[in-house]
Amino acid sequence: MSLESKIQDALKEAMKAKDAAGMRTLRAVKTAITVQKTEKGASSELSVDQENKLLQKLVKQRRDSLAIYSKENRDDLAQKEQEEIEVLERFLPKQLTDEELEVVLKEIITKTGMSTKKDMGPLMGIANKQLAGVSNGQAISAVLKNLLQ
Repeated sequence: MSLESKIQDALKEAMKAKDAAGMRTLRAVKTAITVQKTEKGASSELSVDQENKLLQKLVKQRRDSLAIYSKENRDDLAQKEQEEIEVLERFLPKQLTDEELEVVLKEIITKTGMSTKKDMGPLMGIANKQLAGVSNGQAISAVLKNLLQ
């Protein structure tokens, strides 16, 4: 079942339950999917990888907004962003914990032979490709910085 179908079904359920946060978030996801599908050169269906990247992008936007709202003591807006993040995360694959992420990154470091801080860029590229959908760039970067000498 495609993400678009899952979103449509969840939107119907949110409407029945009168879940304002769910409706608001799911409509935003539907719009984002439509925009991505209608971009020049895009295919009519999104791959699972594209769907995950889209969801991660939407979560990242909301986390950035949440941080700003929290910093500015706008708890009302921060609460909305937090609710939307929770709705979006239901559609993402299970994210790796820091411990699981560390194990995978150690394997990448061992395979590539790169182990210095100078190798951070190439390692990030490899890790982002390998861990697409199961971890975000910030988490990868933080763990990788601790592992490199």
